[in-house]
Amino acid sequence: MNERIRELAEQAGLESFYVEYSPWQVEFEKFAELIVRECAKVCRDQPNIYAMKVASDICATSIEEHFGVAN
Repeated sequence: MNERIRELAEQAGLESFYVEYSPWQVEFEKFAELIVRECAKVCRDQPNIYAMKVASDICATSIEEHFGVAN
């Protein structure tokens, strides 16, 4: 995960879930990763019209890169 996840956790008042050595850190990071992957999947699952498919794949990859989730 990257710094953006930490910033969003702080904005949501969840900084205690995302501190180093927190017992919840692993679960929180997995939860955040699952949300990012689900958003990317929504992009990838758009209709397979070639021009749109390329754009939706780029969108999905951009989302994953922005949040530091390797595909």
